[in-house]
Amino acid sequence: MEIEKKRFKTMFPNLAEEMENKQCQVAISSIRSDDQTGEHASSKRFDGYVPDAIDFIRRCDNEKQAEEIINFLENRNEINNAYAQRLKKQLREKGVRSFGPKKQDDYYSREGIV
Repeated sequence: MEIEKKRFKTMFPNLAEEMENKQCQVAISSIRSDDQTGEHASSKRFDGYVPDAIDFIRRCDNEKQAEEIINFLENRNEINNAYAQRLKKQLREKGVRSFGPKKQDDYYSREGIV
């Protein structure tokens, strides 16, 4: 659909201004004609990402679950005692949501992993 610039500005003044000022730009690095290839490429966001203690705590529903996670990670030497104590203190004083909003089961698929 072709539309002349003047008419476009009249119909969509804010959008026209954004386009002229190059505000809110989104870079397009490539175009894929194959859906599977595109989905695979877009899932690279978390490639090599290793969840940390906070990621696991954010999946918890309550403080008891979070404390179990902290103890588990400490017992496996994935976090040291000092860090475990800091996490437990924050958990006691501020609650489980102080670590961030709850990560739902489909968090990584919605955020970039397919």
